[in-house]
Amino acid sequence: MTRTSAVAPQPAAKHSFIALLIAASAVSPLGINMYLPSMPGMARAFGVDFATIQLTLSLYLAAMACGQLIIGALSDRFGRRPMLLIGLLGFVLGSLVCLTAQNVGLLIVGRVVQAVGGCAGITLSRAIVRDLYGGNQVASMIGYVTMGMAVAPMIAPTIGGVLETLYGWRASFVFLTLFGGLVLLVAYWQLHETNHNRDAAGSIRHLMHSYLSLFRSRLFWGYTLAASFVSAVFFAFVAGAPYVMIELMGRSPAEYGFYFAIVPSGYILGNFASGRLAARVGPNRMILAGTCVTLASVAGMALTFAIGILHPAALFGPTFFIGLGNGLVLPSGIAGAVSVKPEVAGAAAGLSGSLQIGFGALVAPVVGATLSVTVWPLILIMAVCSLFALASFGLVADRSRSGPASRL
Repeated sequence: MTRTSAVAPQPAAKHSFIALLIAASAVSPLGINMYLPSMPGMARAFGVDFATIQLTLSLYLAAMACGQLIIGALSDRFGRRPMLLIGLLGFVLGSLVCLTAQNVGLLIVGRVVQAVGGCAGITLSRAIVRDLYGGNQVASMIGYVTMGMAVAPMIAPTIGGVLETLYGWRASFVFLTLFGGLVLLVAYWQLHETNHNRDAAGSIRHLMHSYLSLFRSRLFWGYTLAASFVSAVFFAFVAGAPYVMIELMGRSPAEYGFYFAIVPSGYILGNFASGRLAARVGPNRMILAGTCVTLASVAGMALTFAIGILHPAALFGPTFFIGLGNGLVLPSGIAGAVSVKPEVAGAAAGLSGSLQIGFGALVAPVVGATLSVTVWPLILIMAVCSLFALASFGLVADRSRSGPASRL
């Protein structure tokens, strides 16, 4: 085992390998963000209300949450490479179903298949990084990978808005099918196996024991809940911003797409800061800084709307800093969660990722159901999630600095 770990890091230094991890991680965020500007138009095309078409987002997130539990654990047993290839193939097939859907029910089925397949890229890229790196370097490397990954959701709504305006909503799913297929082909040729300890996770009993040990870990819950609640702030925004921008403010889908690019810009900056600083200052300080930035950003958004500024800048300006907060919290939260039990990094990545996305799946339909004539339900939900993120930090804040887990 020691000999394997000595040679494993070599391929990770190659730019092509890092680019592959970034692309695989970007598949699912593209699936989330690209069609957002089309949601109001899709509701009209299928003859349903916005809450119904919003299920294509919330059920996508729920399927991602469930899929990560399965894929992460299976990758500990069968390897990262085969599970990633199967997941990418599922994403392509789901995208084709969405592309050809003639009713909202079939569209939802396609979205679920798309989500279960696409989540493999997010889960396994984290597990692969954990396979290749150790210590504080995990948070730094995850920060760099997710910084690159953030480019995809930054440009996705812009591309989706333009495609919607020119060709209709199905064009976004053509793009997703082609992109997923390209990543699948590159992964087939370039991806090597990084999990060289698969026999240790060979039994179902062992996997169940591993999950139970993670559930009993206060440290695992602290890192996971902090990341999940901060992520839920972003997902609440994603669920409600199209309605606020297009229906309440009367702006176009293309304009929404261009403004949305502000949000991942903050996320990229936060991830860049994580990549440069996490190894030096430690995960706890990064998480505390990010949760405070997120809470202050939501407060700033509330203030701008309270004084009567009903403009896209009032919505997207503060969200730049929400993205920044996510970029500070998520790499350290994820690195902490997957390092609690390194021998089951896949299961830990799947469980933490499942909970992170699951929180988004919970808040998305609540936002869809409560938004009507005002933006305040969205702001309230984001504020509650921010406060819970700060409270969750208490589970790890008082850990001894001399403990091995605190030096992740």
